[in-house]
Amino acid sequence: MLEFLAAAGAETPNPVIPIWQEIVVGTIAFAVLVYILGKFVWPRMETTFQARVEAIEGGIKKAQDAQREAGQLLEQYKQQLAEARTEAARIRDEARADAAGIREDAAAQARQESERIIQAGRDALAAERGQIVRELRAELGTLAVDLASRIVGEALADEARQRGTVERFLDELGEATPAGGKR
Repeated sequence: MLEFLAAAGAETPNPVIPIWQEIVVGTIAFAVLVYILGKFVWPRMETTFQARVEAIEGGIKKAQDAQREAGQLLEQYKQQLAEARTEAARIRDEARADAAGIREDAAAQARQESERIIQAGRDALAAERGQIVRELRAELGTLAVDLASRIVGEALADEARQRGTVERFLDELGEATPAGGKR
């Protein structure tokens, strides 16, 4: 059996050392593979990578533009908000001023109406007082004449004399009362 192995060993190549024909075929196949990859695959991969780089850079640029635009819109919004707040404050101040003016007008009208009513009451009172004074004078004059005629015992039928007596009595009565007609 050793002979068989010794005879077989001479014919079998060493597994560690490759056969030179395999090295040549492997090198040619590797060169063809590198040529095909370099000619067709790597340019396509390069264009694909370039397209992805451009897409990513374009996306970054779009994001930066969108961020810049959002910042501008935020500034515009803040400005509009500040203007709206200023306008609201102005409108509130105007409303308060209008309300104060309306209150003052209403108070002035109320005072005028109150004064008008008070004056009308005073005028009515003065007219009524004057009428009452005239009625009382007439009645007082009649009573005074009746009383005087009873006391004197003679009739004071003469109209002119009666009127003169009443006027004289009332004048004396007016002088006897203090100013204002109240005792």
